[in-house]
Amino acid sequence: MFILENDPIEMRKVYSNFMQEIIGKTTDVVSLEADLMSSMSMDSAHKKHPDRVINCGIMEAHIVGLAAGLSIAGKIPFFHTFTAFASRRCFDQLFMSVDYQKNNVKIIASDAGITAVHNGGTHMSFEDMGIVRGLAHANVIEVTDATMFRQILEQLVNLKGFYWVRTMRKNAVKIYQDGEHFTIGKAKILREGRDVTLIANGIMVAQAMIAADILAEQGIAATVIDMFTLKPIDRQSIVKYAQMTRKVVTCENHNIHNGLGSAVAEVLAEEYPVPMRFVGIKDRYGQVGTLDFLQKEYELTADDIVKAVKSFK
Repeated sequence: MFILENDPIEMRKVYSNFMQEIIGKTTDVVSLEADLMSSMSMDSAHKKHPDRVINCGIMEAHIVGLAAGLSIAGKIPFFHTFTAFASRRCFDQLFMSVDYQKNNVKIIASDAGITAVHNGGTHMSFEDMGIVRGLAHANVIEVTDATMFRQILEQLVNLKGFYWVRTMRKNAVKIYQDGEHFTIGKAKILREGRDVTLIANGIMVAQAMIAADILAEQGIAATVIDMFTLKPIDRQSIVKYAQMTRKVVTCENHNIHNGLGSAVAEVLAEEYPVPMRFVGIKDRYGQVGTLDFLQKEYELTADDIVKAVKSFK
């Protein structure tokens, strides 16, 4: 049975701790912020490395261009801002300065979906992953918990290319134990069952695990897949478990259009069409609220996943 337990460390602390460590080990990494130092717990890193942790102000499009220039100069730039500003606000620069020129830039997009909570609708991006996955060379990831975030960051230092990483800032639900390995582009299979496949990412992985326990009590065995890489997506795992269960439910803290659900449906339409249901944001904008309230309001709970599974005839 899945035990709902929060990571002891906030995701933003994972990032700030890693930046301090890696900057102390290499002269190549540069950390860029868009006036969100305190929001991402980067103040101490800035004090320790003022020449390598740079607050560039509220001008995200400019920072993307700066990151591209640093890449051309041989540096490894990491740029953090909120998801809304890391996608909608600077999309043309992501295309022109980073993706089109195949620059080596890592973008960390925080406050994913409803986890923006009290920042409300203007800061609550439900379309960001869909926007970025449309870029030809982009690698699009949503980290699940602190263990995964730390290891993905370690990998990104040595990987070349454009990587866009979505995360929450506060404490995530703990899914993985220390020492777990993650391969970008390869899903994690958390549970196997022959009746239905639940494909989730981000905060919805924990909800899918809870839903699987509820379904098990009702005699329904669910496979749970953490599809933490949206692009390149793990086609092999999608097809394998669709063939096994013949029913698929996608679960995402994002608009159901052009996000995880759409990406999975694209694979199955080509490879192995099966009935699908989509748990996610349904063409709505965000609002201020607690995380619990917003999960219920936008139908992003384990009960909503169970309801979707029960809707199959």
